[in-house]
Amino acid sequence: MITIWHNPRCSKSRQTLALIEGKGDITIRRYLEDAPTLAEIEAAQRQLGLSAIEMMRPKDASFRDLGLSKTDSDADLRVAMAANPILIERPIVFTDKGAAIGRPPEAVLAFI
Repeated sequence: MITIWHNPRCSKSRQTLALIEGKGDITIRRYLEDAPTLAEIEAAQRQLGLSAIEMMRPKDASFRDLGLSKTDSDADLRVAMAANPILIERPIVFTDKGAAIGRPPEAVLAFI
């Protein structure tokens, strides 16, 4: 089973989805409409093996508007992502073998 946190307006997300199509059963989660819970973000962070800031879009205007900083704690940044899913870097692909952010899109192929 493959799950992708997908934003259809994002070219990298569309490219990643195109790469994984036909590679198995895919669940497409439009994470902006169906925001991950704090627990799901914590689980994603563990599976990715990244810091919270590495899962985020710190150049997004929302990051600045919310007064966030790259030096904020992982806990604070995870809470911000749960409340504002636009902050989550996209796309994220999850499989039984692991997870990866599709930047570049080919990065997810190691787990397919």
